[in-house]
Amino acid sequence: MAGRIICFGELLLRFTAPGNERLMQSPRFDVHFGGAEANAGVSLARFGHDVGMVSALPDNPFGHSMSEALRAQGVDTRHVLAGEGRMGIYFLETGAVRRPSRIVYDRANSLFANTRASSYDWASVLNGADWLHLSGITPAVGPEPMRAAQAAVRAAQKANVKVAFDGNYREALWAAWGGSGPSILRDILVHADTAFINERDIALITGKEFSSREEAVAHAFTEFPALTSVACTTRAQEAVSNQTLSGELYTRSGVWKSTPHEMIDVIDRIGGGDAFAAGVLHGVLEGFDPQRTIDFATAAGVIKHSIPGDWNLTTIQEVEEAMSGSGLDVRR
Repeated sequence: MAGRIICFGELLLRFTAPGNERLMQSPRFDVHFGGAEANAGVSLARFGHDVGMVSALPDNPFGHSMSEALRAQGVDTRHVLAGEGRMGIYFLETGAVRRPSRIVYDRANSLFANTRASSYDWASVLNGADWLHLSGITPAVGPEPMRAAQAAVRAAQKANVKVAFDGNYREALWAAWGGSGPSILRDILVHADTAFINERDIALITGKEFSSREEAVAHAFTEFPALTSVACTTRAQEAVSNQTLSGELYTRSGVWKSTPHEMIDVIDRIGGGDAFAAGVLHGVLEGFDPQRTIDFATAAGVIKHSIPGDWNLTTIQEVEEAMSGSGLDVRR
């Protein structure tokens, strides 16, 4: 496996109502670890890559458990800062039939949100790295994470470290502190080599309207000279648990599309986009051709829909079997 990937973002606790219950229908929750960048990092580590996490966690049992869980998945946590404060959390109500799932955030004034941008030594963190991965959620958390994200991508550019950026626009997070989401995300996208964005993200960031995804991506390649590839998914839903997912990979020389995957009885779609992003980066790091890369990434995203929690606890072999349409007999 080639390359070291650094992931930067907030680490979260997720509290999920049991089964398909409404929030607080009964006073119980299932607890999982999450965070967009950590989700991608865990996938990449499970695929055999050298992954490091950069974040800030409280020096208490919740923070310690999160660090231990990441290390158990093969993620290096030496650059996760520890301090006094709270861990960000979110609550998930899993939908069913025609009732969509619902997320409620409780992450204001978390330790990560309040950690000064100057606390991160990017020259040290990025030493020996090949990729930096972050999402639009990180700068949306607050002014300090915003400044840290901007510093990170600039340091990456200076160190010849490629940047992978996942749009992930979260309007409520930006509105909570009056941040200018589109302009900040534009500033980050300028430094990106690979972006996980679609036509809506591009329209938001550039302030322009497009008649098609192809037109939007073509404009992104013109507007952002450093950008070499754009990957995104298309999701069709007949019901909350019955969906179809396909992936698309755009480069400056063409577009490649995966076979659509029908997903019946979806278990958990949270983290599916992060699993897809990790699949694309795996293909790039392994030198896959574009078609194999998008097929692998889409299959990885599909498998995530079968696994409770944010992390895609799968293997390369399972993803390849999903790509080939191997039978569903019990593996013995």
